[in-house]
Amino acid sequence: MSDPGRPREPDGSETGPGPEGSASDTAARLTEPNLDPAERRRLLGRLVTQTATRVRRVGWLPRPGAVVGAVIDLLAEVAERLPVRDLATLRAHHPGLNDEELATRLIRNASRATAGVGAAGGGVAAVEWAAPPTLLTAPVLLTAETVAVAAVELKLIGELHEVYAAPVRGSAVERASALLTSWAGRRGVNPLTPGRGMGAVLSTAARKELRERLVRRFGRNLTTLAPLLAGAAVGAELNRRATRSVGEEIRRDLRRRSARVIDGHVVEGRPPVIERQRRAEA
Repeated sequence: MSDPGRPREPDGSETGPGPEGSASDTAARLTEPNLDPAERRRLLGRLVTQTATRVRRVGWLPRPGAVVGAVIDLLAEVAERLPVRDLATLRAHHPGLNDEELATRLIRNASRATAGVGAAGGGVAAVEWAAPPTLLTAPVLLTAETVAVAAVELKLIGELHEVYAAPVRGSAVERASALLTSWAGRRGVNPLTPGRGMGAVLSTAARKELRERLVRRFGRNLTTLAPLLAGAAVGAELNRRATRSVGEEIRRDLRRRSARVIDGHVVEGRPPVIERQRRAEA
Protein backbone atom coordinates (compact mmCIF):
# COMPACT_ATOMS: atom_id res chain seq x y z
CA MET A 1 0.00 0.00 0.00
CA SER A 2 3.04 2.21 -0.30
CA ASP A 3 2.75 5.47 -2.26
CA PRO A 4 6.01 7.42 -2.74
CA GLY A 5 4.19 10.73 -3.08
CA ARG A 6 2.07 10.33 0.00
CA PRO A 7 2.93 12.00 3.35
CA ARG A 8 4.33 9.73 6.04
CA GLU A 9 4.30 9.59 9.80
CA PRO A 10 7.63 9.68 11.67
CA ASP A 11 7.58 5.86 11.93
CA GLY A 12 7.43 5.46 8.15
CA SER A 13 3.72 4.65 7.92
CA GLU A 14 1.47 6.37 5.45
CA THR A 15 -1.04 8.96 6.46
CA GLY A 16 -3.97 10.38 4.59
CA PRO A 17 -5.72 13.71 4.53
CA GLY A 18 -7.93 14.53 7.47
CA PRO A 19 -8.42 17.28 10.05
CA GLU A 20 -6.42 16.96 13.25
CA GLY A 21 -8.68 16.05 16.12
CA SER A 22 -11.40 14.50 13.97
CA ALA A 23 -13.08 11.21 14.84
CA SER A 24 -11.18 9.51 12.02
CA ASP A 25 -7.87 10.84 13.36
CA THR A 26 -8.69 9.63 16.88
CA ALA A 27 -9.68 6.17 15.62
CA ALA A 28 -6.45 5.96 13.60
CA ARG A 29 -4.42 6.73 16.73
CA LEU A 30 -6.24 3.97 18.59
CA THR A 31 -4.71 1.44 16.16
CA GLU A 32 -1.25 1.97 17.66
CA PRO A 33 -0.25 -1.32 19.34
CA ASN A 34 1.77 0.09 22.24
CA LEU A 35 -0.64 2.60 23.77
CA ASP A 36 -0.70 2.54 27.54
CA PRO A 37 -4.13 1.85 29.09
CA ALA A 38 -4.64 5.42 30.32
CA GLU A 39 -3.94 6.90 26.88
CA ARG A 40 -6.16 4.33 25.17
CA ARG A 41 -9.01 5.11 27.58
CA ARG A 42 -8.51 8.85 26.99
CA LEU A 43 -8.61 8.42 23.22
CA LEU A 44 -11.68 6.19 23.39
CA GLY A 45 -13.41 8.75 25.59
CA ARG A 46 -12.62 11.42 23.02
CA LEU A 47 -13.93 9.18 20.24
CA VAL A 48 -17.15 8.67 22.22
CA THR A 49 -17.66 12.44 22.31
CA GLN A 50 -16.79 12.89 18.63
CA THR A 51 -19.02 10.00 17.58
CA ALA A 52 -21.95 11.29 19.64
CA THR A 53 -21.69 14.69 17.98
CA ARG A 54 -21.56 13.15 14.53
CA VAL A 55 -24.19 10.44 14.76
CA ARG A 56 -26.69 12.40 16.86
CA ARG A 57 -27.71 14.21 13.68
CA VAL A 58 -29.50 11.14 12.35
CA GLY A 59 -31.14 10.16 15.66
CA TRP A 60 -30.55 6.90 17.51
CA LEU A 61 -33.92 5.29 18.04
CA PRO A 62 -36.18 6.47 15.19
CA ARG A 63 -33.69 5.58 12.44
CA PRO A 64 -31.28 2.79 13.46
CA GLY A 65 -30.58 2.01 9.81
CA ALA A 66 -29.43 5.57 9.24
CA VAL A 67 -27.11 5.28 12.24
CA VAL A 68 -25.42 2.20 10.75
CA GLY A 69 -25.08 4.10 7.48
CA ALA A 70 -23.43 6.97 9.33
CA VAL A 71 -21.02 4.52 10.97
CA ILE A 72 -20.12 3.08 7.56
CA ASP A 73 -19.35 6.59 6.31
CA LEU A 74 -17.21 7.24 9.40
CA LEU A 75 -15.34 3.96 8.89
CA ALA A 76 -14.66 4.95 5.28
CA GLU A 77 -13.00 8.15 6.54
CA VAL A 78 -11.09 6.21 9.19
CA ALA A 79 -9.81 3.74 6.60
CA GLU A 80 -8.39 6.63 4.57
CA ARG A 81 -6.40 7.80 7.60
CA LEU A 82 -5.02 4.48 8.78
CA PRO A 83 -1.22 4.43 9.21
CA VAL A 84 -0.71 1.20 7.25
CA ARG A 85 3.00 0.37 7.20
CA ASP A 86 4.67 -0.90 4.05
CA LEU A 87 6.75 -4.09 4.09
CA ALA A 88 10.07 -2.29 4.55
CA THR A 89 8.74 -0.46 7.60
CA LEU A 90 7.23 -3.64 9.03
CA ARG A 91 10.58 -5.41 8.67
CA ALA A 92 12.35 -2.51 10.36
CA HIS A 93 9.89 -2.66 13.26
CA HIS A 94 10.14 -6.47 13.54
CA PRO A 95 13.70 -7.44 12.52
CA GLY A 96 14.68 -11.07 12.10
CA LEU A 97 11.20 -12.41 11.32
CA ASN A 98 10.30 -14.22 8.12
CA ASP A 99 6.97 -13.56 6.41
CA GLU A 100 4.94 -16.12 8.34
CA GLU A 101 6.41 -15.05 11.67
CA LEU A 102 5.75 -11.42 10.79
CA ALA A 103 2.12 -12.15 9.93
CA THR A 104 1.72 -14.01 13.23
CA ARG A 105 3.20 -11.07 15.12
CA LEU A 106 0.89 -8.58 13.41
CA ILE A 107 -2.18 -10.67 14.23
CA ARG A 108 -1.05 -11.02 17.84
CA ASN A 109 -0.41 -7.29 18.24
CA ALA A 110 -3.74 -6.34 16.65
CA SER A 111 -5.55 -8.80 18.94
CA ARG A 112 -3.91 -7.20 21.94
CA ALA A 113 -4.85 -3.74 20.69
CA THR A 114 -8.55 -4.59 20.31
CA ALA A 115 -8.50 -6.34 23.69
CA GLY A 116 -7.19 -3.05 25.05
CA VAL A 117 -10.04 -1.20 23.37
CA GLY A 118 -12.54 -3.60 24.97
CA ALA A 119 -10.97 -3.08 28.37
CA ALA A 120 -10.94 0.69 27.88
CA GLY A 121 -14.58 0.65 26.79
CA GLY A 122 -15.54 -1.21 29.97
CA GLY A 123 -13.52 1.28 31.95
CA VAL A 124 -15.30 4.22 30.33
CA ALA A 125 -18.67 2.64 31.09
CA ALA A 126 -17.81 1.75 34.68
CA VAL A 127 -15.61 4.61 35.86
CA GLU A 128 -15.78 7.74 33.74
CA TRP A 129 -19.53 8.02 33.35
CA ALA A 130 -21.39 9.58 36.27
CA ALA A 131 -24.31 7.16 35.76
CA PRO A 132 -24.61 3.70 34.19
CA PRO A 133 -25.15 3.70 30.41
CA THR A 134 -28.77 4.38 29.53
CA LEU A 135 -30.83 3.67 26.44
CA LEU A 136 -29.67 7.02 25.07
CA THR A 137 -25.98 6.92 26.02
CA ALA A 138 -25.18 3.23 25.47
CA PRO A 139 -25.29 3.41 21.65
CA VAL A 140 -22.66 6.15 21.72
CA LEU A 141 -20.13 3.97 23.53
CA LEU A 142 -21.02 0.92 21.44
CA THR A 143 -20.52 2.88 18.23
CA ALA A 144 -17.18 4.33 19.34
CA GLU A 145 -15.84 0.93 20.42
CA THR A 146 -17.04 -0.72 17.21
CA VAL A 147 -15.32 1.94 15.11
CA ALA A 148 -12.09 1.65 17.12
CA VAL A 149 -11.98 -2.16 16.85
CA ALA A 150 -12.79 -2.07 13.14
CA ALA A 151 -9.98 0.47 12.61
CA VAL A 152 -7.42 -1.87 14.19
CA GLU A 153 -8.63 -4.76 12.06
CA LEU A 154 -8.64 -2.71 8.86
CA LYS A 155 -5.04 -1.71 9.52
CA LEU A 156 -4.17 -5.36 10.18
CA ILE A 157 -5.72 -6.36 6.86
CA GLY A 158 -3.72 -3.72 4.99
CA GLU A 159 -0.46 -4.84 6.60
CA LEU A 160 -1.13 -8.54 5.98
CA HIS A 161 -1.53 -7.66 2.29
CA GLU A 162 1.90 -6.04 2.47
CA VAL A 163 3.43 -9.17 4.02
CA TYR A 164 1.92 -11.46 1.38
CA ALA A 165 3.17 -9.32 -1.51
CA ALA A 166 -0.32 -8.07 -2.42
CA PRO A 167 -0.31 -4.41 -1.30
CA VAL A 168 -3.58 -2.56 -1.75
CA ARG A 169 -3.05 0.06 -4.45
CA GLY A 170 -4.97 3.11 -5.63
CA SER A 171 -6.04 6.43 -4.18
CA ALA A 172 -6.82 6.85 -0.48
CA VAL A 173 -10.53 6.42 -1.21
CA GLU A 174 -9.94 3.33 -3.33
CA ARG A 175 -7.73 1.73 -0.71
CA ALA A 176 -10.25 2.51 2.01
CA SER A 177 -13.08 0.98 0.04
CA ALA A 178 -11.04 -2.12 -0.75
CA LEU A 179 -10.15 -2.60 2.92
CA LEU A 180 -13.76 -2.17 4.02
CA THR A 181 -14.93 -4.73 1.49
CA SER A 182 -12.20 -7.12 2.64
CA TRP A 183 -13.11 -6.60 6.31
CA ALA A 184 -16.81 -7.20 5.70
CA GLY A 185 -16.25 -10.34 3.60
CA ARG A 186 -13.29 -11.78 5.54
CA ARG A 187 -11.32 -12.26 2.34
CA GLY A 188 -8.35 -10.65 0.66
CA VAL A 189 -8.69 -7.69 -1.67
CA ASN A 190 -9.37 -8.69 -5.26
CA PRO A 191 -6.97 -6.62 -7.40
CA LEU A 192 -9.17 -7.21 -10.46
CA THR A 193 -12.17 -5.41 -8.95
CA PRO A 194 -13.02 -2.58 -11.33
CA GLY A 195 -12.48 1.05 -10.36
CA ARG A 196 -13.64 2.18 -7.04
CA GLY A 197 -14.93 5.51 -5.80
CA MET A 198 -16.88 5.46 -2.54
CA GLY A 199 -20.19 5.22 -4.35
CA ALA A 200 -18.98 2.47 -6.68
CA VAL A 201 -16.50 0.51 -4.61
CA LEU A 202 -18.97 -0.30 -1.90
CA SER A 203 -21.49 -1.85 -4.24
CA THR A 204 -24.98 -2.62 -2.97
CA ALA A 205 -23.88 -6.15 -2.08
CA ALA A 206 -20.69 -4.99 -0.35
CA ARG A 207 -22.52 -2.30 1.61
CA LYS A 208 -25.14 -4.85 2.70
CA GLU A 209 -22.37 -7.21 3.83
CA LEU A 210 -20.67 -4.40 5.70
CA ARG A 211 -23.94 -3.38 7.36
CA GLU A 212 -24.55 -6.96 8.54
CA ARG A 213 -21.01 -7.23 9.87
CA LEU A 214 -21.39 -4.00 11.83
CA VAL A 215 -24.71 -5.10 13.35
CA ARG A 216 -23.05 -8.32 14.58
CA ARG A 217 -20.19 -6.29 16.04
CA PHE A 218 -22.62 -4.00 17.84
CA GLY A 219 -24.17 -7.06 19.43
CA ARG A 220 -20.84 -8.45 20.58
CA ASN A 221 -19.77 -5.11 22.03
CA LEU A 222 -22.83 -5.04 24.31
CA THR A 223 -20.62 -6.89 26.80
CA THR A 224 -18.88 -3.56 27.44
CA LEU A 225 -22.00 -2.42 29.29
CA ALA A 226 -21.90 -5.22 31.88
CA PRO A 227 -21.90 -4.06 35.53
CA LEU A 228 -18.73 -2.62 37.05
CA LEU A 229 -15.53 -3.86 35.37
CA ALA A 230 -16.91 -7.25 34.27
CA GLY A 231 -17.68 -5.67 30.90
CA ALA A 232 -14.04 -4.67 30.51
CA ALA A 233 -12.76 -8.20 31.07
CA VAL A 234 -15.32 -9.92 28.87
CA GLY A 235 -15.12 -7.27 26.15
CA ALA A 236 -11.34 -7.51 26.05
CA GLU A 237 -11.38 -11.28 25.58
CA LEU A 238 -14.13 -11.25 22.94
CA ASN A 239 -12.33 -8.55 20.97
CA ARG A 240 -9.05 -10.45 21.15
CA ARG A 241 -10.62 -13.65 19.81
CA ALA A 242 -12.57 -11.89 17.09
CA THR A 243 -9.56 -9.95 15.80
CA ARG A 244 -7.40 -13.06 15.79
CA SER A 245 -10.13 -14.79 13.76
CA VAL A 246 -10.23 -11.91 11.27
CA GLY A 247 -6.46 -11.99 10.85
CA GLU A 248 -6.31 -15.75 10.36
CA GLU A 249 -9.16 -15.75 7.81
CA ILE A 250 -7.52 -13.00 5.76
CA ARG A 251 -4.15 -14.74 6.07
CA ARG A 252 -5.55 -18.05 4.78
CA ASP A 253 -7.18 -16.31 1.83
CA LEU A 254 -3.98 -14.44 0.93
CA ARG A 255 -1.98 -17.66 1.13
CA ARG A 256 -4.45 -19.41 -1.13
CA ARG A 257 -4.39 -16.61 -3.67
CA SER A 258 -0.61 -16.41 -3.70
CA ALA A 259 -0.08 -20.09 -4.60
CA ARG A 260 -0.49 -21.63 -8.05
CA VAL A 261 0.42 -25.31 -8.09
CA ILE A 262 0.96 -27.37 -11.25
CA ASP A 263 2.10 -31.01 -11.03
CA GLY A 264 2.93 -30.54 -7.40
CA HIS A 265 5.17 -27.51 -7.99
CA VAL A 266 4.43 -23.92 -7.06
CA VAL A 267 5.25 -22.16 -10.30
CA GLU A 268 3.45 -18.84 -10.11
CA GLY A 269 2.46 -16.52 -7.30
CA ARG A 270 4.76 -18.49 -4.99
CA PRO A 271 4.00 -17.69 -1.32
CA PRO A 272 6.38 -14.85 -0.42
CA VAL A 273 8.12 -16.65 2.43
CA ILE A 274 8.92 -19.65 0.20
CA GLU A 275 10.03 -17.49 -2.71
CA ARG A 276 12.32 -15.33 -0.60
CA GLN A 277 13.85 -18.35 1.10
CA ARG A 278 14.41 -19.96 -2.31
CA ARG A 279 16.21 -16.86 -3.57
CA ALA A 280 18.36 -16.70 -0.45
CA GLU A 281 19.42 -20.31 -0.94
CA ALA A 282 20.13 -19.90 -4.67
